[in-house]
Amino acid sequence: MSSLSVLVGKRIREIRESKNIKQVELANMIDVEATNLSKLEKGAHLPKEENIRKITKALGIEVKDLFDFGHLQSREKLLNVIQQILLNASDEEIQFFYKVLISYKELK
Repeated sequence: MSSLSVLVGKRIREIRESKNIKQVELANMIDVEATNLSKLEKGAHLPKEENIRKITKALGIEVKDLFDFGHLQSREKLLNVIQQILLNASDEEIQFFYKVLISYKELK
């Protein structure tokens, strides 16, 4: 398993779940066995180009969206990035980030 196949698999699953599509439903939409889709989502291998096109069409996304996995980093890496953003932010930006975080926390 390559790290790229694992990340792409995680993205497929993440996007599928965000659209409330069951694994078996997506498998039917792209004409593959559910077990094969499961293997893709677990990162056993990268999808073939033809299946990438089918997956993105079924999910209503662009191909580039499957490779947008910067947020799938470790907690430590994400916290470091966030810390750097905050250290370089203006006072106004920090106040804005604070409001966003507090609003998000209140929604949960």
